[in-house]
Amino acid sequence: MEAASALIFGLLLFILAIIVWKGMPALSWDMITEIPGSGFYLGREGGILNAIAGSLYLILCSLALSIIISVPLVMYINFHISGKSGIAWIVRFSFDILLGIPSIVYGAFGFALMIFLGMRASLGGGIITVAMLITPIMMRSFDEVARILPRELPDTLLSLGSTRYEMSKVIMKQIFPGFITAVLLSAGRGIGDAATVLFTAGYTDNLPGSLSQPAATLPLAVFFQLGSPVQEVQDRAYASALILTVLILLLSLAARYFSSRISKNRL
Repeated sequence: MEAASALIFGLLLFILAIIVWKGMPALSWDMITEIPGSGFYLGREGGILNAIAGSLYLILCSLALSIIISVPLVMYINFHISGKSGIAWIVRFSFDILLGIPSIVYGAFGFALMIFLGMRASLGGGIITVAMLITPIMMRSFDEVARILPRELPDTLLSLGSTRYEMSKVIMKQIFPGFITAVLLSAGRGIGDAATVLFTAGYTDNLPGSLSQPAATLPLAVFFQLGSPVQEVQDRAYASALILTVLILLLSLAARYFSSRISKNRL
């Protein structure tokens, strides 16, 4: 066990070291605060603010949409009906299947759906597709936490005169740290995925002004920059990867801090 842990930790440090070593020389304040200029892909002026903003818009809206679907569903199958009922089994089995579907399939389905609806590549299309990708992750992660809670707690709360809404509030407070972990896992998967947004969100050098406009993302920025024959642009790809890694790290630290603060106030 110790050897496996050391190996995984060593691989993580190795990957981070490569990204930092190759990305830091190309990283600058202008790269973070400016959109690509006319000569950006030839190694000249500009930055990747468009991709940073697009990734943040995409993941935040996708998380909101996924939470709206996942939380009521998990609460329903665990605490409003028997957690071992046929409906609960069907829901869990369906999400287990959705978990195993490759992200490129979600991207292809989202692209076909957009064509059917007459939509073009846009931020809205990317949000819907990424939400489809991360909802099974969030739902199953949150469900595993909810199943740990004692089955007697809902009946106890109801016997004390609580309404179902009040019961749900107390239960949610108990499992909120686990919910934060589920959101974290979903955010890490969604913000770093390129296949789902390649044909649905599109790509642009401008900041997205509405849901109907295309939006750049950091994974696609890394992909397109690495494909350039210009060395300066390839170096910027590693800087983009470094920014993406830092964003995920900040999300992780914020979620851990918030989760620990909530844990201290649980019943």
